[in-house]
Amino acid sequence: MELFRTPFSIVPSETKIRYNSCIMLMGSCFSEHIGNNLNDAKFSVDNNPFGIVYNPLSIKRGLSRLLDGVEYSTDELLMNQELWNSFDHHGKFSNIDPNACISSINNQFIISKQNISKANFLFITFGTSYVYYLKSTQQVVANCHKFPANVFDRKKVTIEEIVEEYSVLITHSRQINPAMCIVFTVSPVRHWKDGAHENQLSKSILLLAAERICDKFDRTFYFPSYELMMDDLRDYRFYDEDMVHPNHIAVNYIWQKFINCFMESKTISIMNEVEKIVSARKHRPFNTESTQYKDFAQKTLIQIRHLQQQFQLPLLEEENYFASILR
Repeated sequence: MELFRTPFSIVPSETKIRYNSCIMLMGSCFSEHIGNNLNDAKFSVDNNPFGIVYNPLSIKRGLSRLLDGVEYSTDELLMNQELWNSFDHHGKFSNIDPNACISSINNQFIISKQNISKANFLFITFGTSYVYYLKSTQQVVANCHKFPANVFDRKKVTIEEIVEEYSVLITHSRQINPAMCIVFTVSPVRHWKDGAHENQLSKSILLLAAERICDKFDRTFYFPSYELMMDDLRDYRFYDEDMVHPNHIAVNYIWQKFINCFMESKTISIMNEVEKIVSARKHRPFNTESTQYKDFAQKTLIQIRHLQQQFQLPLLEEENYFASILR
């Protein structure tokens, strides 16, 4: 049978994710997908502590701030449409109350400041090379928060600028966490509002910048999520209804490639056990009082406690549920 795709092989990472790994992800909504999958598999994950961020300079700004450990103050917030916002953060942190806004930002910041100092992996997903700057201060803006367009300058960042910024960042991070493996990837989500040609130029800048950074530093790696979508799958049946975002089939396909690249067979085997337990917890049986289901709950509870003892997995919700069946 003819294969209507152009699959390619990915060199497996020498450094592997294990269940005792601490993982941080920063970047576009594709980071969110991978981070959510890792979280569902009960890995230790800090997923987008600033919310979804698309451009490389804002990602770098957030990571640098975490490394410096400087928390946010209400003076850095701006109001628009009755909401207080941070230009470093996604709108999910915005709030009608400035104190609630800054509290939400700093609660996450404190956790992530600790995580970046011990993270085994940092995954950075670039989305676009177009960057917004606040005209009044020339501050890089991660999210415009529906402010009028005329308060911003929009520029396309260069390869050299990205490499320079990340050279500073990586040098800084190695002083604090020298063992951390940094993985770059470029989001397969097309920024169609930029235009077809402009989107391709934007992605090209990101791809070339990531390559130069990885060539320059050890313990840096490139994962080809963009290429998997554009060159391997390369068919509109793998897109969502908007024809821009990958659909669940494409995300799952790239996720499997991610697993094969970064995980050993032992870790994958544990993941499969965890998936069965999580699925069993979500399943609603017809009769939880039946002898058959109670036997199943007992076996599952033994398996959960075994995994908790061996790998300290966060399966408390699942443990409490199956324990309640046996009461």
